Amino acid sequence: MEHDYLLKLRQHPTWRLLCADNSALIISFFYRVFIQPNCRSLKQSELTEKLEDTLFHLRQIQRNKYPKTAKAYLTDWANGENAFLRKYYADNSDEPEFDLTPASEKSIEWLRSLEQKQFIGTESRLLTVFELLASILQTTQTDPQQRIAELEAQKTEIDAEISRLQQGEVISYDPRQVKERFYQLEETARSLLMDFRQVEENFRQLDRRTREKIATSSKHKGDLLDDIFGEQDDIGDSDQGKSFQAFWGLLMSPARQEEFNNLI
Repeated sequence: MEHDYLLKLRQHPTWRLLCADNSALIISFFYRVFIQPNCRSLKQSELTEKLEDTLFHLRQIQRNKYPKTAKAYLTDWANGENAFLRKYYADNSDEPEFDLTPASEKSIEWLRSLEQKQFIGTESRLLTVFELLASILQTTQTDPQQRIAELEAQKTEIDAEISRLQQGEVISYDPRQVKERFYQLEETARSLLMDFRQVEENFRQLDRRTREKIATSSKHKGDLLDDIFGEQDDIGDSDQGKSFQAFWGLLMSPARQEEFNNLI
């Protein structure tokens, strides 16, 4: 965290939102209409109506606090490259829609992390660390005999559990352990939804760069296409690209979808 880096970071939309004059209005409104109901996008008419209701309520408390119209505020918040909202048109629609930017969602999530929690689960997190370390060791093990020994140890543990179950001994989580794991699941799911927005934004930026390159390039069409496809191949071969492809494969797997539905 160097001084010059932090000075530059002050221009980041996340920082700018936290420092905005109307940050309390903006963040509380975004949280109520997007995060709390887990809503990905809202039409302009619906979002304007919700903001009008919010402004009306706040003006009853502080009459001159927010002088602009709801539509004007939405225009401000969706204006420019460092906007707090993404304004776009869905297919076959002439009414704009709005969604949170990844930067705005990060601001809200950071503020949520400041809330004092009545319960902080540590056991499940520590177990997750052990499980991840074990998974890394197992999947990077190149010695077949060592791998066989690990699998034999797992088999012994499974046989012992089967034996206990046959004798009527059932070990289950107590309410505290269930609550702890549920909170961790909720936190992971919320983080995953944030990742969705960021991945979508990354692909939109790639699309914009590609369109700009096509519009401004003086190269022959064949050479230009080679450059564009080469960049796409580089992205697909990167760690981020491979991770997303693996994620997408899991998400679209019929077996995984059925397993997920059964678990729910």
